[in-house]
Amino acid sequence: MELRQERSAPTSRTGSATFGLEGMHISSTDRGWSGLSAQLCTVVSKGVIPWRTPPSDVRICVDVGGNESLVTRRAPGIESRIVARRGAVWLSPPGLQEGTIDIADDMTGVLHIYLPLSHFSSGNFDINIDESAIGTVSYEKAFEDPLLAEIGCAVASELQTETSAGSLLVETLASSLAARLVQKYVSAPASRSIVSLTGEGLDRRRLYRVLDYIEANLEGDLPLDLMASIACLSRYHFARAFKQAVGHSPHRYVSARRLDRAKALLMRGDRSLVDIALSLSFSSQANFTRAFKQATGRAPGQFRQVFGSQRSERSLRRDLPVSA
Repeated sequence: MELRQERSAPTSRTGSATFGLEGMHISSTDRGWSGLSAQLCTVVSKGVIPWRTPPSDVRICVDVGGNESLVTRRAPGIESRIVARRGAVWLSPPGLQEGTIDIADDMTGVLHIYLPLSHFSSGNFDINIDESAIGTVSYEKAFEDPLLAEIGCAVASELQTETSAGSLLVETLASSLAARLVQKYVSAPASRSIVSLTGEGLDRRRLYRVLDYIEANLEGDLPLDLMASIACLSRYHFARAFKQAVGHSPHRYVSARRLDRAKALLMRGDRSLVDIALSLSFSSQANFTRAFKQATGRAPGQFRQVFGSQRSERSLRRDLPVSA
Protein backbone atom coordinates (compact mmCIF):
# COMPACT_ATOMS: atom_id res chain seq x y z
CA MET A 1 0.00 0.00 0.00
CA GLU A 2 1.32 3.41 -0.92
CA LEU A 3 1.35 6.32 1.50
CA ARG A 4 0.01 9.38 -0.27
CA GLN A 5 -0.20 12.98 0.87
CA GLU A 6 -3.41 14.75 -0.08
CA ARG A 7 -1.70 18.09 0.17
CA SER A 8 -3.03 20.92 -1.96
CA ALA A 9 0.11 21.82 -3.85
CA PRO A 10 0.88 25.56 -3.86
CA THR A 11 0.42 27.37 -7.13
CA SER A 12 2.16 30.46 -8.44
CA ARG A 13 2.27 32.50 -11.63
CA THR A 14 5.05 31.88 -14.12
CA GLY A 15 5.97 33.58 -17.35
CA SER A 16 6.87 32.22 -20.75
CA ALA A 17 10.51 33.29 -20.44
CA THR A 18 11.08 30.62 -17.81
CA PHE A 19 8.73 27.79 -18.62
CA GLY A 20 7.51 28.37 -22.15
CA LEU A 21 3.80 28.76 -21.31
CA GLU A 22 2.31 31.53 -19.24
CA GLY A 23 -0.11 30.71 -16.41
CA MET A 24 -0.56 29.33 -12.90
CA HIS A 25 1.73 26.41 -12.13
CA ILE A 26 2.76 23.81 -9.57
CA SER A 27 6.53 23.32 -9.42
CA SER A 28 8.85 20.56 -8.24
CA THR A 29 11.35 23.15 -7.01
CA ASP A 30 10.77 22.41 -3.31
CA ARG A 31 10.39 18.63 -3.66
CA GLY A 32 14.07 17.68 -3.66
CA TRP A 33 13.75 15.66 -6.87
CA SER A 34 17.02 14.60 -8.47
CA GLY A 35 15.87 12.69 -11.55
CA LEU A 36 14.08 15.54 -13.30
CA SER A 37 12.29 18.81 -12.66
CA ALA A 38 8.74 19.63 -13.67
CA GLN A 39 6.08 22.31 -13.72
CA LEU A 40 2.37 21.66 -14.12
CA CYS A 41 0.67 24.66 -15.72
CA THR A 42 -2.82 24.53 -14.28
CA VAL A 43 -4.03 27.56 -16.24
CA VAL A 44 -2.72 28.60 -19.66
CA SER A 45 -4.39 31.56 -21.39
CA LYS A 46 -5.03 31.58 -25.11
CA GLY A 47 -2.85 33.76 -27.30
CA VAL A 48 0.57 33.87 -28.95
CA ILE A 49 3.41 33.11 -26.55
CA PRO A 50 7.18 33.19 -27.25
CA TRP A 51 9.15 30.04 -26.43
CA ARG A 52 12.71 28.79 -26.56
CA THR A 53 14.34 25.42 -26.01
CA PRO A 54 16.17 24.85 -22.69
CA PRO A 55 19.98 25.25 -22.74
CA SER A 56 20.97 21.88 -21.27
CA ASP A 57 17.90 19.69 -20.71
CA VAL A 58 15.42 17.85 -22.89
CA ARG A 59 11.99 19.40 -22.39
CA ILE A 60 8.95 17.17 -22.72
CA CYS A 61 5.57 18.93 -22.70
CA VAL A 62 2.51 16.75 -22.14
CA ASP A 63 -1.16 17.69 -22.25
CA VAL A 64 -2.53 15.90 -19.18
CA GLY A 65 -5.79 17.83 -19.09
CA GLY A 66 -7.34 16.94 -22.44
CA ASN A 67 -8.01 20.42 -23.77
CA GLU A 68 -9.11 19.98 -27.41
CA SER A 69 -7.44 23.30 -28.21
CA LEU A 70 -5.64 23.94 -31.49
CA VAL A 71 -1.96 24.58 -30.72
CA THR A 72 0.45 25.84 -33.39
CA ARG A 73 4.18 25.93 -32.71
CA ARG A 74 6.33 28.00 -35.05
CA ALA A 75 10.08 28.47 -35.49
CA PRO A 76 12.23 29.40 -38.49
CA GLY A 77 11.33 26.83 -41.15
CA ILE A 78 9.00 24.93 -38.78
CA GLU A 79 5.26 24.96 -38.26
CA SER A 80 3.45 22.26 -36.26
CA ARG A 81 -0.31 22.16 -35.65
CA ILE A 82 -2.18 19.75 -33.40
CA VAL A 83 -5.49 19.60 -31.58
CA ALA A 84 -4.14 19.12 -28.06
CA ARG A 85 -5.92 16.08 -26.69
CA ARG A 86 -4.93 14.31 -23.49
CA GLY A 87 -1.56 12.70 -24.14
CA ALA A 88 -0.31 15.11 -26.82
CA VAL A 89 3.47 15.51 -26.54
CA TRP A 90 5.92 18.22 -27.64
CA LEU A 91 9.67 17.54 -27.47
CA SER A 92 12.44 20.14 -27.39
CA PRO A 93 16.11 19.07 -27.39
CA PRO A 94 18.66 21.37 -25.74
CA GLY A 95 19.80 24.27 -27.87
CA LEU A 96 18.93 27.82 -28.80
CA GLN A 97 15.83 27.27 -30.93
CA GLU A 98 13.26 30.05 -30.52
CA GLY A 99 9.75 30.55 -31.82
CA THR A 100 6.13 31.11 -30.82
CA ILE A 101 3.20 29.03 -29.61
CA ASP A 102 -0.28 30.04 -30.76
CA ILE A 103 -2.98 28.68 -28.43
CA ALA A 104 -6.51 28.98 -29.81
CA ASP A 105 -8.40 28.38 -26.53
CA ASP A 106 -7.56 28.52 -22.82
CA MET A 107 -5.92 25.32 -21.60
CA THR A 108 -5.56 23.51 -18.27
CA GLY A 109 -3.13 20.80 -17.23
CA VAL A 110 -0.01 21.25 -19.39
CA LEU A 111 3.01 19.52 -17.88
CA HIS A 112 6.62 20.58 -18.58
CA ILE A 113 9.30 18.00 -17.75
CA TYR A 114 13.00 18.93 -17.85
CA LEU A 115 15.19 15.84 -18.24
CA PRO A 116 18.97 16.30 -17.69
CA LEU A 117 21.30 14.97 -20.35
CA SER A 118 23.05 12.85 -17.70
CA HIS A 119 20.21 10.33 -18.09
CA PHE A 120 21.50 9.49 -21.56
CA SER A 121 24.89 8.20 -20.46
CA SER A 122 25.74 4.65 -21.49
CA GLY A 123 25.94 3.53 -17.85
CA ASN A 124 22.20 4.07 -17.45
CA PHE A 125 21.28 1.62 -20.20
CA ASP A 126 23.95 -1.11 -20.18
CA ILE A 127 24.73 -0.08 -23.76
CA ASN A 128 27.12 2.17 -25.60
CA ILE A 129 25.28 5.30 -26.68
CA ASP A 130 26.49 8.57 -28.09
CA GLU A 131 25.07 11.24 -25.79
CA SER A 132 25.11 13.73 -28.65
CA ALA A 133 22.45 11.62 -30.35
CA ILE A 134 19.81 13.17 -28.12
CA GLY A 135 20.30 16.32 -30.16
CA THR A 136 18.47 14.56 -32.99
CA VAL A 137 15.22 14.55 -31.00
CA SER A 138 12.68 16.21 -33.25
CA TYR A 139 11.00 19.44 -32.19
CA GLU A 140 9.28 19.96 -35.53
CA LYS A 141 6.01 18.11 -34.83
CA ALA A 142 3.77 17.36 -31.89
CA PHE A 143 2.61 13.75 -31.59
CA GLU A 144 0.81 11.28 -29.36
CA ASP A 145 2.77 8.60 -27.48
CA PRO A 146 0.76 6.56 -24.93
CA LEU A 147 3.83 5.60 -22.89
CA LEU A 148 5.21 9.14 -22.65
CA ALA A 149 1.71 10.34 -21.79
CA GLU A 150 1.39 7.74 -19.02
CA ILE A 151 4.74 8.77 -17.54
CA GLY A 152 3.74 12.42 -17.76
CA CYS A 153 0.47 11.76 -15.96
CA ALA A 154 2.37 9.96 -13.18
CA VAL A 155 4.70 12.96 -12.77
CA ALA A 156 1.71 15.34 -12.70
CA SER A 157 -0.01 13.18 -10.09
CA GLU A 158 3.08 13.27 -7.86
CA LEU A 159 3.24 17.05 -8.22
CA GLN A 160 -0.38 17.38 -7.14
CA THR A 161 -0.39 14.69 -4.44
CA GLU A 162 2.97 14.02 -2.79
CA THR A 163 3.88 10.48 -1.67
CA SER A 164 6.43 9.28 0.86
CA ALA A 165 8.53 7.63 -1.86
CA GLY A 166 7.92 10.33 -4.46
CA SER A 167 11.59 11.10 -5.09
CA LEU A 168 12.28 7.44 -5.81
CA LEU A 169 9.25 7.30 -8.13
CA VAL A 170 10.45 10.33 -10.06
CA GLU A 171 13.95 8.87 -10.48
CA THR A 172 12.38 5.72 -11.93
CA LEU A 173 10.13 7.72 -14.25
CA ALA A 174 13.11 9.79 -15.41
CA SER A 175 14.97 6.62 -16.42
CA SER A 176 11.89 5.35 -18.26
CA LEU A 177 11.56 8.66 -20.10
CA ALA A 178 15.17 8.56 -21.23
CA ALA A 179 14.83 4.96 -22.40
CA ARG A 180 11.70 5.78 -24.39
CA LEU A 181 13.37 8.74 -26.08
CA VAL A 182 16.40 6.65 -27.00
CA GLN A 183 14.15 3.89 -28.31
CA LYS A 184 11.80 6.01 -30.41
CA TYR A 185 13.03 9.54 -31.03
CA VAL A 186 16.79 9.70 -31.50
CA SER A 187 19.01 8.80 -34.43
CA ALA A 188 18.93 5.28 -35.83
CA PRO A 189 22.20 3.81 -34.39
CA ALA A 190 21.29 4.81 -30.84
CA SER A 191 17.65 3.80 -31.12
CA ARG A 192 18.59 0.34 -32.38
CA SER A 193 21.11 -0.11 -29.57
CA ILE A 194 18.44 0.04 -26.87
CA VAL A 195 17.50 -3.57 -27.66
CA SER A 196 20.99 -4.59 -26.53
CA LEU A 197 20.02 -4.38 -22.86
CA THR A 198 21.47 -7.30 -20.97
CA GLY A 199 19.07 -10.03 -19.93
CA GLU A 200 20.80 -10.51 -16.58
CA GLY A 201 18.42 -9.98 -13.66
CA LEU A 202 18.62 -9.84 -9.88
CA ASP A 203 19.86 -13.08 -8.40
CA ARG A 204 18.87 -13.97 -4.84
CA ARG A 205 22.13 -12.77 -3.30
CA ARG A 206 21.99 -9.30 -4.85
CA LEU A 207 18.25 -8.98 -4.24
CA TYR A 208 18.68 -9.70 -0.52
CA ARG A 209 21.53 -7.21 -0.37
CA VAL A 210 19.25 -4.50 -1.79
CA LEU A 211 16.34 -5.46 0.48
CA ASP A 212 18.60 -5.38 3.53
CA TYR A 213 19.81 -1.92 2.52
CA ILE A 214 16.23 -0.67 2.11
CA GLU A 215 15.25 -2.06 5.50
CA ALA A 216 18.22 -0.39 7.18
CA ASN A 217 17.49 2.99 5.59
CA LEU A 218 13.71 3.33 5.69
CA GLU A 219 14.18 6.38 7.89
CA GLY A 220 16.64 7.99 5.49
CA ASP A 221 17.27 8.64 1.81
CA LEU A 222 16.91 5.75 -0.61
CA PRO A 223 18.11 7.04 -4.00
CA LEU A 224 17.60 4.79 -6.98
CA ASP A 225 21.21 5.23 -8.12
CA LEU A 226 22.58 3.84 -4.87
CA MET A 227 20.23 0.84 -4.84
CA ALA A 228 21.19 0.13 -8.44
CA SER A 229 24.89 0.29 -7.58
CA ILE A 230 24.36 -2.16 -4.69
CA ALA A 231 22.78 -4.54 -7.20
CA CYS A 232 25.60 -3.89 -9.69
CA LEU A 233 23.09 -2.86 -12.34
CA SER A 234 22.32 0.30 -14.26
CA ARG A 235 19.53 2.49 -12.90
CA TYR A 236 17.15 1.61 -15.74
CA HIS A 237 17.89 -2.12 -15.65
CA PHE A 238 17.67 -2.23 -11.85
CA ALA A 239 14.13 -0.79 -11.80
CA ARG A 240 12.97 -3.43 -14.27
CA ALA A 241 14.80 -6.31 -12.60
CA PHE A 242 13.57 -5.31 -9.11
CA LYS A 243 9.94 -5.28 -10.24
CA GLN A 244 10.38 -8.64 -11.92
CA ALA A 245 11.90 -10.15 -8.77
CA VAL A 246 9.65 -8.58 -6.13
CA GLY A 247 6.44 -7.91 -8.02
CA HIS A 248 6.47 -4.17 -7.23
CA SER A 249 8.46 -1.22 -8.47
CA PRO A 250 11.15 0.07 -6.09
CA HIS A 251 9.12 3.13 -5.05
CA ARG A 252 5.98 1.08 -4.29
CA TYR A 253 7.98 -1.43 -2.27
CA VAL A 254 9.68 1.35 -0.28
CA SER A 255 6.34 3.09 0.28
CA ALA A 256 4.78 -0.11 1.63
CA ARG A 257 7.74 -0.80 3.92
CA ARG A 258 7.61 2.78 5.25
CA LEU A 259 3.93 2.28 6.05
CA ASP A 260 4.82 -0.85 8.04
CA ARG A 261 7.61 1.06 9.79
CA ALA A 262 5.21 3.88 10.66
CA LYS A 263 2.79 1.39 12.22
CA ALA A 264 5.57 -0.20 14.26
CA LEU A 265 6.85 3.15 15.52
CA LEU A 266 3.35 4.27 16.46
CA MET A 267 2.65 1.08 18.39
CA ARG A 268 5.98 1.37 20.21
CA GLY A 269 4.85 4.76 21.49
CA ASP A 270 8.21 6.31 22.39
CA ARG A 271 8.48 8.84 19.53
CA SER A 272 6.43 11.89 18.68
CA LEU A 273 4.27 12.03 15.58
CA VAL A 274 6.33 14.84 14.07
CA ASP A 275 9.54 12.84 14.60
CA ILE A 276 8.03 9.80 12.87
CA ALA A 277 6.74 11.96 10.02
CA LEU A 278 10.08 13.61 9.30
CA SER A 279 12.04 10.37 9.64
CA LEU A 280 9.85 8.74 6.97
CA SER A 281 10.47 11.54 4.43
CA PHE A 282 7.34 13.61 4.99
CA SER A 283 7.72 17.36 5.03
CA SER A 284 5.34 17.85 7.98
CA GLN A 285 3.24 16.02 10.56
CA ALA A 286 0.06 17.22 8.84
CA ASN A 287 1.06 15.63 5.53
CA PHE A 288 2.00 12.40 7.28
CA THR A 289 -1.36 12.35 9.06
CA ARG A 290 -3.30 12.75 5.81
CA ALA A 291 -1.31 10.05 4.03
CA PHE A 292 -1.45 7.59 6.91
CA LYS A 293 -5.20 8.05 7.31
CA GLN A 294 -5.77 7.48 3.60
CA ALA A 295 -3.71 4.27 3.71
CA THR A 296 -5.11 2.79 6.94
CA GLY A 297 -8.44 4.50 7.60
CA ARG A 298 -7.14 5.92 10.89
CA ALA A 299 -5.11 8.98 11.81
CA PRO A 300 -1.71 8.14 13.35
CA GLY A 301 -2.86 9.24 16.83
CA GLN A 302 -5.95 7.04 16.62
CA PHE A 303 -3.89 4.11 15.38
CA ARG A 304 -1.47 4.53 18.28
CA GLN A 305 -4.31 4.76 20.79
CA VAL A 306 -6.13 1.66 19.52
CA PHE A 307 -3.29 -0.68 18.70
CA GLY A 308 -0.89 0.64 21.32
CA SER A 309 -3.46 -0.06 24.05
CA GLN A 310 -4.04 -3.57 22.68
CA ARG A 311 -0.31 -4.20 22.81
CA SER A 312 -0.19 -2.94 26.41
CA GLU A 313 -3.05 -5.23 27.37
CA ARG A 314 -1.28 -8.24 25.87
CA SER A 315 1.90 -7.37 27.74
CA LEU A 316 -0.04 -6.98 30.97
CA ARG A 317 -1.70 -10.37 30.56
CA ARG A 318 1.71 -11.99 29.99
CA ASP A 319 3.02 -10.40 33.19
CA LEU A 320 0.08 -11.48 35.39
CA PRO A 321 0.83 -14.34 37.81
CA VAL A 322 -0.69 -17.68 36.82
CA SER A 323 -3.04 -19.13 39.46
CA ALA A 324 -2.16 -22.58 40.71
